[in-house]
Amino acid sequence: MLSAINMLFHVLGAVIWIGGMFFAHFALRPTALEVLEPPQRLMLWNGVLKRFFLWVWHAIIFLWISGLWRLFGEMGGFANVKISVHIMLTLGLIMTAVFMYIFFAHFPKFKQAVANQNWLDAKNNLDKMRNLVFFNLIVGTLTLAVATAGHYGGF
Repeated sequence: MLSAINMLFHVLGAVIWIGGMFFAHFALRPTALEVLEPPQRLMLWNGVLKRFFLWVWHAIIFLWISGLWRLFGEMGGFANVKISVHIMLTLGLIMTAVFMYIFFAHFPKFKQAVANQNWLDAKNNLDKMRNLVFFNLIVGTLTLAVATAGHYGGF
């Protein structure tokens, strides 16, 4: 039972993070570009990212705790797992590092630019974050593919 609950938290973390990035990139962004002027669009993103990044922090915690619990508590460590688990861990490290770079390097500059109504700096930082989020979306999708193929394909 504990294993099932642990796996639920792991999947929920992935769904929240990857699904949120997909929604932001392919639904929210194009709509915001169509219907909002730059200042309103940047203020919208400021509010959205504040809320979404809080959820991403929770997702990262869920993913790391549940993943490491599974790796060391249920699977017996690195020596006993398939290559797919090693790949997932590496991709998870990359995604976490990229998110931290977004959060600590660009997000504060973006928030400050919005607060100062410096729309050009805000747009430039948002563009940098968007590109990094898209990169993380690709890595996250690849991680899901490895998880699925590793589980069902046995590698």
